[in-house]
Amino acid sequence: MALVPSHCPSCGKQFKDHTSVARHMSQPRSGCNSWLDDLIQLNSILPPSTEHDPMVVDDINDPQVDASSYDFWSQGEDLDSEGGTRDEDSEVKATDYFPEPLLAFEEGYTFLSLFDADKNRLEMIDDLPLSFHSAKELRGRAESLPSGLRWKSQVIQTLHPTKSPAVLYWRDPLECIATIFNHPLFCNCLDYTSRKEYSTTQRHSQIYTEWMTGDHAWEMQSALPRGATLLGTILSSDKTCITALSGDRVAHPLLISLANIYMTTRLKSSSNAFLLTALLPVTKFVHKNKRMRGVLQDRLVHNCLNIVLELLKLAARNGVMMSDPMGRSHYCFTMLASYIADTPEAMMLACVGGKTSPVTIAMYKQFRDPFQHEPRTRAKTLEQLKIVRSRACPDDLEAFFREAQKFRLNGVDEPFWWDWLLAEPSRFFTPESLHHIHKEFWDHDAQWIILAVGKSEIDFRFSIIQPTT
Repeated sequence: MALVPSHCPSCGKQFKDHTSVARHMSQPRSGCNSWLDDLIQLNSILPPSTEHDPMVVDDINDPQVDASSYDFWSQGEDLDSEGGTRDEDSEVKATDYFPEPLLAFEEGYTFLSLFDADKNRLEMIDDLPLSFHSAKELRGRAESLPSGLRWKSQVIQTLHPTKSPAVLYWRDPLECIATIFNHPLFCNCLDYTSRKEYSTTQRHSQIYTEWMTGDHAWEMQSALPRGATLLGTILSSDKTCITALSGDRVAHPLLISLANIYMTTRLKSSSNAFLLTALLPVTKFVHKNKRMRGVLQDRLVHNCLNIVLELLKLAARNGVMMSDPMGRSHYCFTMLASYIADTPEAMMLACVGGKTSPVTIAMYKQFRDPFQHEPRTRAKTLEQLKIVRSRACPDDLEAFFREAQKFRLNGVDEPFWWDWLLAEPSRFFTPESLHHIHKEFWDHDAQWIILAVGKSEIDFRFSIIQPTT
């Protein structure tokens, strides 16, 4: 039997049979392996066509129409009079939504409206297909395309000399957040409403799933103006070795995302829910004391984070208008929900010394104490730094470090989170699953019983319960 030639629906390349097409599309590096997922997501974004569908009823107010069949009416659940659900397969039996409703305005923009508003759009369409006669013409055509997020660079001035200039490369994190919030692929994957979910209608046992179901999100929403949209900012950074034995190149990337994106979507690498917003400088300081070189590098990281995250802090205090994927405009506040980092980097960012908890005041000798230690709040750390500054000038590096060690601090004089509204180190530093979590254990310092482990650090916090005794 002769084989029927087939072609890939994504790239159009022809193969001898359907089996070869399937093998080609299953290769991770082919670029066509995500074609089906993209098609499904695009189909979920596009509005359903009702032109030739006899099953679609035009009038939703028709008394013969069952309103519970509409997802936006009851979200597919049969609710009781107390706000609970009668779905026996679901763990959630009752939900308390934040009392003040969310406000959205039909004056925003969508991805397609931005494209249609581009001044070069018609010219680019008229010139297709393009035939370039010179490299200059090609460059001119490329410059007329939409620019997207622009990179910036800045040389950071340091009080102590370095072996090479400290150059910070970064993009506006507020534009990154706006891009993620407006992305059409996240149309049905954004969680806007703070709520509390319970496993029984008596509301004795609370369930934590998405970030918006947590107590922290509820507290943040309570501090915002009426109708405001809470955007939980996720940051993640980790110093990474790029090359070894050939220059020892090191990068320190800073990623940004939204906790409002549903967990199942955010965890997929193909969703591109995290954007690279900065490359923090990694340079070597010239100082005779190795310990002081480390303090100078830590100060440099905090200084760069202060520069990069300045607009996010302003938006957290004053709010900013952003458009969701449907084109609705929201009054958004960008609060710090989580900072994902390994243990050494979390201690550095919390401004504590080695062998000290970044989320409590406990040191390594107290990690197994049979009681809960006091959380390391922003107010406590800043008060300790105020005492250290009264005893030594931050420019006197060694004297300042000696005084900071008395409080088990690492010598950083200005943490990046000190002026970020509602940013609490004891809450936004998420325990690292690789080093902190095993199958089941009791953490005396945090007083948590680990029942389930999420697929990433941000999800771990909401897969636990707190003991009542």
